[in-house]
Amino acid sequence: MSENLLFQGETVHSQRILYTPSPFAKNNLFYLQETGSLRAAKVHKSARSWLDSYLFLLITEGSGTVVSGNSACSLKQGDCVFLDCHIPYWHESSEDLWSLRWVHFSGTTMPSIYRKFMERSGSCRFSAADVSRCTFLLDTLFALGNSESYVRDMELHETLSGLLTMIMKDCWSDTNNPRSHSLHNLEAVVTWLHEHYTEKISLDELSERFFINKYYLTRLFKRQYGMTISDFILELRIRRSKELLRFSGESMEAIAEQCGFYDLAYFSRKFKKTEGTSPSVYRRQWL
Repeated sequence: MSENLLFQGETVHSQRILYTPSPFAKNNLFYLQETGSLRAAKVHKSARSWLDSYLFLLITEGSGTVVSGNSACSLKQGDCVFLDCHIPYWHESSEDLWSLRWVHFSGTTMPSIYRKFMERSGSCRFSAADVSRCTFLLDTLFALGNSESYVRDMELHETLSGLLTMIMKDCWSDTNNPRSHSLHNLEAVVTWLHEHYTEKISLDELSERFFINKYYLTRLFKRQYGMTISDFILELRIRRSKELLRFSGESMEAIAEQCGFYDLAYFSRKFKKTEGTSPSVYRRQWL
């Protein structure tokens, strides 16, 4: 259920949808609470406290400031903000009156997703890499909130998932984020690992090859990919071994060696720990 509201006041002109998600959506999906647009008519300040919500803002014109907790961000056209509204916040337009697009939403997994966002970004502010894509997602949410589709909550969930994916991607691309300067190096590391995962690889070698401190590389890699470098290499090796077990007639010893395991017993242990079954049983299952 939704309500489309048009508001023309002394400080802002806004259009918004207040949406009521189904119990199923609230318990199982990302769900919409409110979405809309705002154009400031004069400099004004809006404050909120302890809302059970997460807020995404896109600055489409002008500039202003957002303060969340003890963190203040100056914003301009093309900037985005992602806030945990359980933390008190306020925002204020500058003299260069701003226009905003926004969406309030939530979901049972949002606390952990927001923590991951803050680990990656270090700030609630980032720049949209593709403003047209961002605008499309917000337009879609507004249209779905007004629709009568019988799968509307699922469609909203899908669109909000797309928005979250965009947020997580773009917050790494923000050139004002000091952490993002190492992202291209990290991508180069991953590309190299895909090409050399069958070889013996050390952190010292990676550090020298890509000119990055090995301890910082370890932290950055874990933050970005949710696993250690050694676990990432193991995943590549196990994935390749599964392909060879299913689609080749190679012996276990040959497969282990081709995938970077130079001890058959070690290969068997790692494979069983990862897949829950031995390489030989796995192969028989797919014959």
